Amino acid sequence: MTGEEILKMTAAELGRKIKTGELSSEQVTAAYIDAIKAEDGKYNSYITVCDDAAAQAKEIDEKIRSGELTGPLAGVPIAVKDNICTKGILTTCASRMLSNFVPPYDATVVKKLKDAGMVILGKTNMDEFAMGSTTETSYFGPTVNPCGTNKVPGGSSGGSAASVAADLAPISLGSDTGGSIRQPASFCGVTGLKPTYGTVSRYGLVAFASSLDQIGPIGKSAEDCALLYDIICGEDTKDQSSVSYDGVNVENVTGFDVSGKKIGIPEEYFGEGIDEDVKARVMEAVKSFEAKGAVVETFKMPIMEYAIPTYYIIACAEACSNLSRYDGVKYGYRPEGVDNLMDLYIKSRSEGFGMEVKRRIMLGNFVLSSGYYDAYYNKALQAKALIKKAFDEAFEKYDVVIGPVAPTTALTAGESLSDPLKMYLGDICTVLINIVGIPAVSVPCGNDKNGMPVGMQIIGKHYDEETILGFAANYQRG
Repeated sequence: MTGEEILKMTAAELGRKIKTGELSSEQVTAAYIDAIKAEDGKYNSYITVCDDAAAQAKEIDEKIRSGELTGPLAGVPIAVKDNICTKGILTTCASRMLSNFVPPYDATVVKKLKDAGMVILGKTNMDEFAMGSTTETSYFGPTVNPCGTNKVPGGSSGGSAASVAADLAPISLGSDTGGSIRQPASFCGVTGLKPTYGTVSRYGLVAFASSLDQIGPIGKSAEDCALLYDIICGEDTKDQSSVSYDGVNVENVTGFDVSGKKIGIPEEYFGEGIDEDVKARVMEAVKSFEAKGAVVETFKMPIMEYAIPTYYIIACAEACSNLSRYDGVKYGYRPEGVDNLMDLYIKSRSEGFGMEVKRRIMLGNFVLSSGYYDAYYNKALQAKALIKKAFDEAFEKYDVVIGPVAPTTALTAGESLSDPLKMYLGDICTVLINIVGIPAVSVPCGNDKNGMPVGMQIIGKHYDEETILGFAANYQRG
């Protein structure tokens, strides 16, 4: 089997062929490492490539042959977003602040990947500290969208999505604070799952906004995402926000029947500002479910107009608190030539953080300041409760809620860096899900008139990943 044929397979297909002995993990890993060396100069999807990937694969092959490893993704390579700690491997958050940080421990999800016999290919590029929607704020330079080289891949998990879209990884891990898995998956034409908050441990994930962050999979299919989610989910004593969860039944996902299921379509998801091609492709996908026996209804969700302000107030408030630990004292970037503690703090943070991170720290400090706390942060928490109520009412009637992932397809590179508000407004369709903590999956559903991918967002109730992944798998079966 040629390297090119290996690169086109899904993670599930690779896992099956490795299990039967038709392929070896060494063979598959070598194909991906060769592809990264040859092609990633065009995309910049990786910050670090693991030197020991071949050695990892060799050891895993021996364990597969001895029967020690039997899981469906044993031997399959994976890319990991660079804000997830990996023992002995540089973990930078795409920031100058952590450009020399090598963690002394693995994140819980990374430990689970290793226990399942997956090979870590490397760490993927991202927006600095996961703050951005384009992967252009990275200290290591922007990532390019493989579907259009003048387009951004989305963010902040742009490197993770681009690596899968460019066949430089069969599957990857990202993190999603306000759409950072789903939006790049949509822009790059791959599948991405944002799980229910708490079902995947955040231990070892460098925090952006702790009440919103969630690690999740990006793959070539819903089956891939289901298999990886099954590996990484579950309670962790090192993360007090994690919950006991058994994962999904992958057979139920791949054989899912939509007949008789009820789909809710919020009118506001298709209102002003949503590109006509995006509307058309998503509604065509919805009609395909209707043709298979699903019941489709539209409904109103007026609370959506408060999505962006609520999200950015909460996210920036938590970000400024989480980022206060980067002071040039304990680890990370430390400037030369400072002779007092205050200058050390100021220069470390001024030189170590990029412009977008500084902007969000300032916004966070503003909304938490004594004169504005009630007017902004407290009001955002009240709006959060109303948003949760709106979704609870929707899921009393519908099995899933469907809309677009983003108002447009991938933006032209450089377009939103000069207009941060435009970048923030691009999150209008995704941030509600993080505010409420429910799961959602991004599924490619065609292209716009310029050939760029459109993503459909399938949203479910808490702990119902099986249903949303089932809908996605059903759509991908055709």
